[in-house]
Amino acid sequence: MTKVAVLGSGKMGGAIARRLKLGGFEVSVWDRTRSKAEALGVGPVADSPAAAARSAEVVISMVTGPQAVRDVYFGENGVFQTASTEPIVDMSTIGPDMAAELQRGAEFRGVRLIEAPVIGSVPAVNSGSLLILAGAAAGEDLEAARPVLEQLGEVYYVGNRGSAASLKLVANSFLGIISTATAELMAAGTAHGLNPDEVFTILARFSPGLRVREAGFVKHSHEPTMFAMRDLLKDLDLALAFYQSAAPSAVPLTFLTRGLVAGVASKTPDLDISAIVNAYASDTTSVRQKQEVG
Repeated sequence: MTKVAVLGSGKMGGAIARRLKLGGFEVSVWDRTRSKAEALGVGPVADSPAAAARSAEVVISMVTGPQAVRDVYFGENGVFQTASTEPIVDMSTIGPDMAAELQRGAEFRGVRLIEAPVIGSVPAVNSGSLLILAGAAAGEDLEAARPVLEQLGEVYYVGNRGSAASLKLVANSFLGIISTATAELMAAGTAHGLNPDEVFTILARFSPGLRVREAGFVKHSHEPTMFAMRDLLKDLDLALAFYQSAAPSAVPLTFLTRGLVAGVASKTPDLDISAIVNAYASDTTSVRQKQEVG
């Protein structure tokens, strides 16, 4: 039975740990908030990332953002403090700069690092249907972790390390743009008397992935959270920094989306990204009031 350590027990990390446990893997977990890791009830809870790595055959990290990854790997009692040669898989969304920093740290310590950000949220983890963007320096590194990753979804090899983190930012930029466009057209359509269910059905025809957030876009029910507004804002900021490094001002839609997301995230950071509908709530109300007066 393969021993897997999962570092990070948030929504995604917790779902990954549970999925692997159900798949027959021997799972241990670590989280900076120990009680969160203990609450999963999937296996032993390690005292540190280093301790978790020492007892595992495959290590998976899924934490929020570059600084959290830096702490997990380079910090006191971090993963890089061990002499482990087992494959380490980082599934966090961190952007290419942090990915390069992590890569340099892995090479310096002789660690087999696999970059593996994912497309999909908790429902995709639970059904084993994530799309895993896998980048590795050597094919055998990926093969060593493949049985674990395939329990979570489809492994899409993108070549050597470096591309996966950038591709994930492109994907989340598109998710942000689609979600914002959906919110805008839902508001515009319903303000002019169209049935919200019918508007959503049409939009979901073009983007079937919207279906997982139907309750949010149609009924304004944004919990439970699959992907928080604050995390989308973080990813859009990482994406804009990446795009500007090569072609400044070439992504006006992403800039506009970021501004709308920031406005909603400042008020309701922990709601699901379907809460982007709140960016249009006042406009919809205004249109309806004008119709009633007319």
